Amino acid sequence: MTTTVFRGGRVFTADAAGTSCSAVAVSGGRIVAVGGDRTVEPVLREADDVVDLAGGLLLPGFGDAHVHPVLGGLERIRCDLSGAGTADAYARIIGEYARAHPDREWILGGGWAMEAFPGGRPHRAALDAVVGDRPALLPNRDHHSSWVSTAALARAGIGRDTPDPADGRIERDPDGEPTGLLHEGAADLVARVAPADTQEDLDAALAEAQRYLHSCGITNWQDAWVAVPGDGPNVHESYRRADAAGTLTAKVTGALWWDRSCPPEAVADQVAHLAEIRAATAARCRNYRTPSVKVMQDGVVETFTAAMLEPYLDRHGHPTDDHGLGFLDPALLRVVTTALDAAGFQVHFHAIGDRAVRDVLDALEAAIAGNGTSDRRHHLAHLQVVHPSDVPRFHRLGATANLQALWAAHEPQMDELTLPFLGYPRAAWQYPFGDLLRTGAALAMGSDWPVSSPDPLAAIHVAVNRVLPGATTPPLGPEQALPLATALRAYTAGSAAVNHLDDGTGSIAVGKAADLVVLDRDPFDGPRREIGTARVVRTYVDGTEVYRA
Repeated sequence: MTTTVFRGGRVFTADAAGTSCSAVAVSGGRIVAVGGDRTVEPVLREADDVVDLAGGLLLPGFGDAHVHPVLGGLERIRCDLSGAGTADAYARIIGEYARAHPDREWILGGGWAMEAFPGGRPHRAALDAVVGDRPALLPNRDHHSSWVSTAALARAGIGRDTPDPADGRIERDPDGEPTGLLHEGAADLVARVAPADTQEDLDAALAEAQRYLHSCGITNWQDAWVAVPGDGPNVHESYRRADAAGTLTAKVTGALWWDRSCPPEAVADQVAHLAEIRAATAARCRNYRTPSVKVMQDGVVETFTAAMLEPYLDRHGHPTDDHGLGFLDPALLRVVTTALDAAGFQVHFHAIGDRAVRDVLDALEAAIAGNGTSDRRHHLAHLQVVHPSDVPRFHRLGATANLQALWAAHEPQMDELTLPFLGYPRAAWQYPFGDLLRTGAALAMGSDWPVSSPDPLAAIHVAVNRVLPGATTPPLGPEQALPLATALRAYTAGSAAVNHLDDGTGSIAVGKAADLVVLDRDPFDGPRREIGTARVVRTYVDGTEVYRA
């Protein structure tokens, strides 16, 4: 039984009272003492390890309440574009990858940023120039669009006469030919003819993702997209295999994917199927559970697929007739939400546009009317545009606001691909973190990695400053900034609560699991513009060190 004492810095407990102390003792994977040097003195004499915080900060392990680890891991072990930001850099990386892997029939990977291309729209010609006649399928960072080569379009049979699918759009040249940019469900037309991921691919991706997330201080997460097909390789099986092997050190909640093509008459059958998966997972796994279901209600603003109450503007500021895409009809969404709630599921919603947010809140209201209140802890992720009249409804309905705070800042995708098409006053309704806090909403945080960096400290920096780390841009809606302690608590205790882990982790208290993170500095001691410079130096899960810088 290993005993560790942490001292020599500040301890941010993340408890509701805002308790602060300077020393913590851990034994047998649990916290056994919290206080000052005198409190941990009895343990210190028999400690196996004494960690000098060196003026840094000890806090609970971060919880990522909305992340796609296996997708991120696949990108990291394939053609990874996430570390670059220009069209030229992407061409270089893709070309180098293609030359280094001449045996691979398809070029797979992704992580490109829309702002690297004029209008956010890359063309297949640029991809063809570096991959030749090989098919390539490269999702962008938000995975709502994919850049594909001419050969990939041909493999999928996509041409000028191919109609847009109901849940997506094929970008086209003026002459009607596909450009190689596919949005939402249109990307599935190519994905279904690309080589399928093997179970070994997914296992390797999960292992790499866990290693990377632990290096960011993340000790628990909610995987926001766990599809469980009838057979074949899948993410769910990778989690089960890792858990059985004892290599899944993180505490993982899987959000089972809701098939939005499910008709009303089949809702009960799909709910029953998901309940069977939930029961089997609970019976077999220790660190992996599936009590949540992911319902995706719309797309993203940059491709005009987020569902909006009022239409998007054109490049000249004039209203169009485009309100975006609502994937589930509001009436069906109410039926689905009520059925999942009645079956004891937490519902994890993707809602970016103000119409999607309203439809989801209406569905939660219907679930309460039909089933009564519960402790399901339903949550809405992203919340880019929220109509002011809907902000107070989060608290009234017991809905958690699941924030991806890194996006709440000026950067090219925001300034060039979002603000002009939202217009005033809608642009000012973006990411209303402060208003949600002031109206009593429960807050959690996540990254949506690989859409953006999984670094919690970068996201917390933006939540507090409304400016990206190191940027000199003006803040985006400074009145919506959060206090540092609130942002830290949302990324620790808040995310643990969403994952129903709050009895065991998410804060530092005697008896709780020793899921802990050590930072190299105390962000409370410096100017808030330097929050993003803090770095994780150690991460512990159940008292065992899983990362050291």
